[in-house]
Amino acid sequence: MTTITRRNISAAVKSTGSDGESGAASSSNNREDNAEPDSDDKETRLTLMEEVLLLGLKDREGYTSFWNDCISSGLRGCILTELGFRGRVELEKTGARRRALTNRKVILLEDTPTGDVLLDEALRHIKETQPAETVQSWIEYLSGETWNPLKLKYQLRNVRERLAKNLVDKGICSTEKQNFFLFDMTTHPLNDSVHKIKLIKRIQDCVLSRWPNDPRRMERRMLALIYLAHASDVLENAFTALSDEDYEVAMKHVRELLDLDPDQECSKYDSKMEVMWSVVSAFNK
Repeated sequence: MTTITRRNISAAVKSTGSDGESGAASSSNNREDNAEPDSDDKETRLTLMEEVLLLGLKDREGYTSFWNDCISSGLRGCILTELGFRGRVELEKTGARRRALTNRKVILLEDTPTGDVLLDEALRHIKETQPAETVQSWIEYLSGETWNPLKLKYQLRNVRERLAKNLVDKGICSTEKQNFFLFDMTTHPLNDSVHKIKLIKRIQDCVLSRWPNDPRRMERRMLALIYLAHASDVLENAFTALSDEDYEVAMKHVRELLDLDPDQECSKYDSKMEVMWSVVSAFNK
């Protein structure tokens, strides 16, 4: 996992990465009974991957940093975590002999569609794959970062563009065309700053005024968001407006979370958190 040492975020052109970034439609206003609600209106509730992308998008430019080579795999981790939270997948049982999270396979629990195109596409891949694979393998397959040509069929394409389209559909972003001398690129500038401001405020409050000392007292989606935003190298974007003093406190608390052992922490939670901790363990490698 990338270590946070920067205080300033550099601005650059969006990286295409393995997402491809050609326009493709995606949906998802549905909320699952298994997914925990947030404080926003139903129309603007976001998935973990949408929140991570929103943190990474530059407000005016509407694209992610060219130097960010982590967000592609980070978004795949978000997808697996979201499927775990919604009760669609879990890790295989360990039995009497405990095994490391990274060695446990992802097992399909339920194949009922979630209403989100990306989640359902990943769910189909997991359903059709035998034998089962680990979280680490699925992050590689879904991002197209595998040496096995037979697994390239599992790659989720145009993920950032599809998530950005979701944000446009929800009124948070708009769509524009920008010319970058040699090519034209579709960008998604922020259209409604209120939701991003609320998202950043929630993250700041979680590691400052509402810091619980014990991660088990944190709301599970916020805990996952902090880990996944860090893995995607966009977490620090939530802290740029903080004073130096608050920034140091926030980063101290984030480091406390990053220093936790996922295998030990996983045993303290219910089974729906196992996939998330496995994702965290995979990014720690």
